Amino acid sequence: MSQHQRPSENNMMTAVCIDTPGGPESMLLRNVPRPLPEHGEVLIRVHATALNRADTLQRKGLYPAPPGESEVLGLEAAGTVASVGPGVRQCWRLGDRVMTLLSGGGYAEYVAVPEELIMSIPTHLTVYQAAAIPEAWLTAFQLLHFVAQVKEGEIVLVHAGASGVGTAAVQLVRLAGAIPIVTAGSSEKLQMAETLGAAAGFNYKHEDFAEKVSDFTAGRGANVILDCIGGSNWERNVACLATDGRWVLYGLMGGKTVTGDILGKLLSKRGQLLCSLLRSRSLQYKADLVRAFSERALPHFSDPTSSPCHLRPVIDSMFSLDQVADAHRHMEANRNTGKIVINVMNPQ
Repeated sequence: MSQHQRPSENNMMTAVCIDTPGGPESMLLRNVPRPLPEHGEVLIRVHATALNRADTLQRKGLYPAPPGESEVLGLEAAGTVASVGPGVRQCWRLGDRVMTLLSGGGYAEYVAVPEELIMSIPTHLTVYQAAAIPEAWLTAFQLLHFVAQVKEGEIVLVHAGASGVGTAAVQLVRLAGAIPIVTAGSSEKLQMAETLGAAAGFNYKHEDFAEKVSDFTAGRGANVILDCIGGSNWERNVACLATDGRWVLYGLMGGKTVTGDILGKLLSKRGQLLCSLLRSRSLQYKADLVRAFSERALPHFSDPTSSPCHLRPVIDSMFSLDQVADAHRHMEANRNTGKIVINVMNPQ
């Protein structure tokens, strides 16, 4: 990675920039103007951010930032309040520890955020743990409650159960009183998911997960499937979907092309195919999501001795900002269990 000297000017910051889409080596550290908080925004001094699959797609030029949003990578951040823009209604104070969902800009020393997307960091969590929460946990919460409307006692199949979203989903399914089962590609990843509360796990590399789901459910199938794989899984997904089940598609890691009788087989089960993205949602939608998550899930990140349904972010590894290319390679090799965190600066 090419690295430029950090600026001394108060109005500049270091950020990860991309001139030409490509591999991890296309990311550059550069001095860029520090954002100014606009009406209703809070400026956050970023201490840590975390990787998401969308970051690797944007780096390749396949998933551009929404119009008007920062071109800098990064969909979440944790840090401290640096300044408050005009019209902010909540009583944020300088130095408050916060975490936030972003549409971009997390791979930088500062980011300006609408106050509706900001959450206070639970007292016993570090900023690095907090950086692993916003995108993955809000995505999982959205898929389960806003999209699938999961019900107590239902069986929820979570693909990539040891990923950031997967580890969050397993815990949130348990919190909702439903039963999580997972797929993953190694025994270590399956063991992690089961430690977090998965009732069963299936290695998709060595066994037919559709058969295993059918066995586990005595032939009834999964009521909800959270699917970030897409095309390569469609036949097995439909095969193990329960009658009136909800198949929630939120990624296409296994391709976007489908051939065969998908509609006929889905119709025969009265199944629903529900598709969802979070980044392109409106500010109001995201604000409603943050509010619901803050009320229903965030309190369970408290001290584990005080919460019977304790939630915890799972961190795989940590890289410094100038190692961001290595962090992307680590994710693209599917080596991570949980979130990959980027240490942007040391908290003071």
